[in-house]
Amino acid sequence: MYHYRHHMVGKKPVLRKILAENLKEHRKILGLSQEKLAEMAGLSWQTVNSIECHRTWVSDKTLENLADVLKIESFQLLLPIKNYNEKAINPDEAIKKLEKIKRVFDDSFNEIINLTKSIEKKDNEK
Repeated sequence: MYHYRHHMVGKKPVLRKILAENLKEHRKILGLSQEKLAEMAGLSWQTVNSIECHRTWVSDKTLENLADVLKIESFQLLLPIKNYNEKAINPDEAIKKLEKIKRVFDDSFNEIINLTKSIEKKDNEK
């Protein structure tokens, strides 16, 4: 386990925060507890907790192990994916919004088809 006092010299706290938030978000998406993620990645739960609480940095190997368990590329854990001052959208809310968009799209598409058929019918009657 790498403790930040010894191994974070020169590392910006922002990168630790990005790693922590991404790790937590991807872990929760898969429904994994810190303990289960740690077990699957060959780490202690304390290490996972320390990463998520911005106290610990990780080696390349640990980053790869975590990414493998989370089914993502390791670099994705280091990319800022949102403004941390904004609230992340709940997956259930996202699905509802996408379903609403699909309904609107389907309704519009059906309306276009019906108008096209109506025009064709009128053209054929001439």
